[in-house]
Amino acid sequence: MLDNATYTPRLKSAYKDTIRAALKEEFGYKNEMMIPKLDKIVLNIGCGAEAVKDSKKAKSAQADLTAIAGQQAVITKAKKSIAGFRVREEMPLGSKVTLRGDRMYDFLDRLVTIAMPRIRDFRGVSGSSFDGRGNYAMGIKEHIVFPEIDFDKVDEAWGMDIVIGTTAKTDAEAKALLKAFNMPFNS
Repeated sequence: MLDNATYTPRLKSAYKDTIRAALKEEFGYKNEMMIPKLDKIVLNIGCGAEAVKDSKKAKSAQADLTAIAGQQAVITKAKKSIAGFRVREEMPLGSKVTLRGDRMYDFLDRLVTIAMPRIRDFRGVSGSSFDGRGNYAMGIKEHIVFPEIDFDKVDEAWGMDIVIGTTAKTDAEAKALLKAFNMPFNS
């Protein structure tokens, strides 16, 4: 991402120029503020049992997630002790980051155009992973599909959760918004 003041992400300008008008026409919004937009994208890597055995795994996940997001990730810690899993309270178990604004649009662009085509046997993402309030959740089995991760230096391939929060009131509106951003739905 460039640091000059004139830089605008490609998807953000596409949203302003064409996507807003198309959504307004499709759903018949009377007010500009009713048109759904992206709110935030939350990325999460959970290390699970590996983090219990080796506390450096959470640091590794944090470094990888920071590289992918372009923003400092935070380490997630256990809220309470669970003896059966050998987890203690405040033990580091993973990493997460919340993207908003330009970084959010840049990440979505890289996800759709670069990372998803690199996934093995990729046939699109599920069209039914909406929560009823216009938010979409998906998972990636290996975080190494992102070009920021150097495959040779990775000690372990982590799974990754991606939650895309929108201001849409229904799943149909949110799906139309994400389709306009070229999200490859398989249904």
